[in-house]
Amino acid sequence: MKPDNNIPTYSLNAFGGSLGDAKPFSVEEFNANRHFEVQYPHRHDFFEVLFLTQGSGIHIIDDHRYDITPPCLFFLSPGQAHRLELSKDIGGYIFLFSADFYLLDKSDKNRLLELPFFFNAQQRNPPLVLQNETDKEFLSNLFARGVENMSAGHDDYGIIGSILDLVLNTCHQLYPAELSKGKKSKGQILVKKFRMLIEENYRKNPTVQQYADWLNITPNHLTQTVKSVTGKTSLDLIKEKSILEIKRLLIHTDLSVTEIADMNNFSDQSYLTKVFKRHAGMTPSEYRDRH
Repeated sequence: MKPDNNIPTYSLNAFGGSLGDAKPFSVEEFNANRHFEVQYPHRHDFFEVLFLTQGSGIHIIDDHRYDITPPCLFFLSPGQAHRLELSKDIGGYIFLFSADFYLLDKSDKNRLLELPFFFNAQQRNPPLVLQNETDKEFLSNLFARGVENMSAGHDDYGIIGSILDLVLNTCHQLYPAELSKGKKSKGQILVKKFRMLIEENYRKNPTVQQYADWLNITPNHLTQTVKSVTGKTSLDLIKEKSILEIKRLLIHTDLSVTEIADMNNFSDQSYLTKVFKRHAGMTPSEYRDRH
């Protein structure tokens, strides 16, 4: 575990310690009896697919709250803060993996970003609710086969990778069209890459020029592409990330507004409150009280 102030960030080995050596993937059954040395809320530095087949509860991802209505799947990208409130009869599966593992045999290195449910352009993570028993049975069998291979020590990269491909491609096919718009455009991929870089580097307070350099494009190209895809500027997306991080900390921690200001490159509490109110329509304290 790497401490991230009051919201810890976990690596895969925190979840797969019982499986021996750390691997870039893990497939396990998910129920109320799972024992992890992790706390909620937390973040990951990997991708997660959570498939819930029974039970109920609430899943809070960043500043969004979702009802758990099985059979459903949740998709989490690195950096997102989340918390689960589950019934005792919760059941299902969890598939964790690194980007490097998924892309191991892919010629298209943008493939992960072409999936609409990771680093979603609309910054939303609603669950994929399965509409028929056939889809539930098919995905359950895939996850169960993954668990079986992991438990038996037959965690062959090729087999697990093939199972992951089938899971993600099936979910992609079933994902609501309104959340998948523009999923394959070059502009959308660039914006997702930009969001990934913001997520990884925002505490360093980089300039638009630095982000453009990392993407090997000009600042003007970056801003024009972001504008055409989102209707916003590059600086707007950087500011949105800052506001999102403040919301995460207000919802998921007990840090004071002054402490949050210090952590997020604001000169003082008053300036943070002014900026936050302009974007959120309320003060940080009011936002915390409502969530």
